[in-house]
Amino acid sequence: MKIALVGATGRVGSALLKEATARGHVVTAIARSADRLAAVPAVTPAPVDVLADPAGLAAAFRGQAAIVHAFRMARDGSIQERIDGQRAGTAAILAASRAASVRRILAVGGAGTLEVNGVRNMDRPEFPAAWQGGAQSTALIKDMLKAEPGLEWTYLSPSHNLVDGERTGRFRLGLDEMLTGPDGESRITVADYAVAMIDELERPAHTGRRFTVGY
Repeated sequence: MKIALVGATGRVGSALLKEATARGHVVTAIARSADRLAAVPAVTPAPVDVLADPAGLAAAFRGQAAIVHAFRMARDGSIQERIDGQRAGTAAILAASRAASVRRILAVGGAGTLEVNGVRNMDRPEFPAAWQGGAQSTALIKDMLKAEPGLEWTYLSPSHNLVDGERTGRFRLGLDEMLTGPDGESRITVADYAVAMIDELERPAHTGRRFTVGY
C-alpha cells in the first residue's frame, strides 16, 4: 500500500515507518528533516514543513491510499502554544488531504481522553501536570477528524505509559476505556503501538472512531 506518513522522524513516527516498510508498504515520509531517510528502502523522503508549505504537503499526499498523521509540536512550548500548533498542523493536514483527494487518515492520538471509571484520564488528580500540553493538544485531533465531512478516520490512543521496548505483537485492543494489565499498569511499547496502527491500516476495524491498545 502507498501511504503518506506525517511526522516520520519523530519517536512514534519512526516506529510506524519501520513497521510499515517491514510489511512491504511504500511510504512517503513527511518531515522537515525527511532527507535523512533517503537511504531507507521503500521510502520517498518529502522534506515538507506542515505549517508553512500547504502546496508541498498536498503534493506529497497525491496518489496515496492513506495518510498516517503523527505530526506533533515540540515539547518545549507552553500548553497553549502546543494546542495552537497542533490545531494548525492538523488543519493543514486535513486541507491537504482534501486537495489531494485522499480521504482516509489514521491519527496518532493520546491517552489523556481515555476513560477511567467514567473520568477522563487527563482530568484525574494523579495525571502528571507535565503531560498536559501533550494531552490537551492531541485531544483536539479526534474532534477535528470527526468534524471533517466524508473523512474515513481512525484515532489510536496508546495506553497511559507509552514506553520504549520490544515488539512483541501481543497486546489487547479496547475502545474508550483505558486498558490496564494484570500488574495494574497501563502501558504499551512504541513498537507494539506501531503494530496495532499498521494492523488497522491493513485491516480496517475502527473507521470513524477511536480505539486503544495496551497489555
